[in-house]
Amino acid sequence: MAEVNVMEQIVSLCKRRGFVFPASEIYGGINGFWDYGPLGVQLKNNIRDWWWRCMVECPPIGPDGHPVQIVGLDSAIIQNPQTWVASGHVGGFNDPMVDCRECKSRFRADHVAVVAFNKSDELVIAVGVETTSEETAVADALAAMNSKNRRRVEQAGDEISTTIFMADKMPDGVKALCPKCGGELTEPRMFNLMFETYVGAIRSDEAKAYLRPETAQGIFLNYKNIVDTMRVKMPFGIAQIGKSFRNEVTPRNFIFRSREFEQMEMEWFCQPADARVWYDFWKEQRMNWWESLGIEKSRLRYRDHDKEELAHYSQACVDVEYLYPFTSPDFGELEGIAHRGNFDLTQHQTHSKVKMEYFDQDTNERYIPHVIEPASGLTRAVLVLLCEAFTPDANRPSQMFFKFKPKFAPIKAAILPLVARDGMPEVAEKLYLALRDRHIVQLDVKQNIGKRYARQDEIGTPFCFTVDGQTMQDNTVTVRDRDTLEQTRINLDQVEKFLADRIAE
Repeated sequence: MAEVNVMEQIVSLCKRRGFVFPASEIYGGINGFWDYGPLGVQLKNNIRDWWWRCMVECPPIGPDGHPVQIVGLDSAIIQNPQTWVASGHVGGFNDPMVDCRECKSRFRADHVAVVAFNKSDELVIAVGVETTSEETAVADALAAMNSKNRRRVEQAGDEISTTIFMADKMPDGVKALCPKCGGELTEPRMFNLMFETYVGAIRSDEAKAYLRPETAQGIFLNYKNIVDTMRVKMPFGIAQIGKSFRNEVTPRNFIFRSREFEQMEMEWFCQPADARVWYDFWKEQRMNWWESLGIEKSRLRYRDHDKEELAHYSQACVDVEYLYPFTSPDFGELEGIAHRGNFDLTQHQTHSKVKMEYFDQDTNERYIPHVIEPASGLTRAVLVLLCEAFTPDANRPSQMFFKFKPKFAPIKAAILPLVARDGMPEVAEKLYLALRDRHIVQLDVKQNIGKRYARQDEIGTPFCFTVDGQTMQDNTVTVRDRDTLEQTRINLDQVEKFLADRIAE
């Protein structure tokens, strides 16, 4: 099965079964925005709650053998606009963009590789291709050319040479062709990614504010409040889950890159001398957490940032990457773990004139702590679980199913009467009522049993309990396993323990 078709099938299944819908679909949608349906929001909440459990309610054991200390926060989406001046977003949160003069498409310049085909140092043609990798750029450029331009290159024969550079670094005088239509691309221009809004009744520069592009700054703004009210001692963390907004010029790949998204971020404050130890600690912890979701190890990896990629204040940064269907055979970003130094607190101290120093009673010294930041997208985590769980199976009526780890499946079990008569619906409802206080279960009565099994497969329900004729005789039900399709019988009074044991795994 071609990888591109896998993604198309996932998107189609998500729409058909109520995981993810295009936002404002009845009006034609709005690019870069998505609505999470009944099953999608449940899947998202399951991931969110597990992250909160593992980070705040029951945080990991630290290098010294004792649990680390992390507290939670829910800060406002709109903050004083000086926040984003201090953080550098107003002045530097920009992407270089290029536009096609013909089809009006817009691209991030650092995501367009320009291949210049030269003959005897004379430019024959320059073709743009959407990619962040130079390895396949020449082949992609040749494939993107129309027949006339391809002949120009082929006629040059062995004398042709190629030069590759990204569109944000095009040499003077070189005009590149659009990856979509072959029209001419403009020179790169900077584009600010923050959404603007206005606070109050009058729209003026003084009333201008921004939707937050990240949740991290709300944590830094509340660092002093947390220190003063929560009796935390260095080192400690502050965690937050919430919506962020970025005016992405080219949102793409389903919910991978969108303009409204949810983040799960934690800022770990520590002594400067200990920062590297904690960086390595959180790097390991975060990989372990992704594996706990049921993600195959071979589809996860670390990628350390090159020096050229690092922000000017960053001392180290590593990405946890996942093998997405749309990036295969390469990997794509899932989470970043960054050693931010003391940049953020120092900036806010400078701009707000409020002291951000911490007095360490153990060492009798004052310092601005360094920060380690594990930052991931909650909505991107949803995408990863959808990609990881999607399983084609030609032997099933549904042809495909979601193989979620039971802990994270939106519906844990379905209760199915074999037929809607002979007292079976009443027994099924009684079992449903007994389970629903402790587990998210679904009572499904309509259609034949095969179609109901297929529907539960498609939404990823790990177990189906079927009430049939034998149930009426000996109080047993059939348990159907989603992954193996095996069917066994257990007593009605064993169902709750059976389900609880497997969800806990």
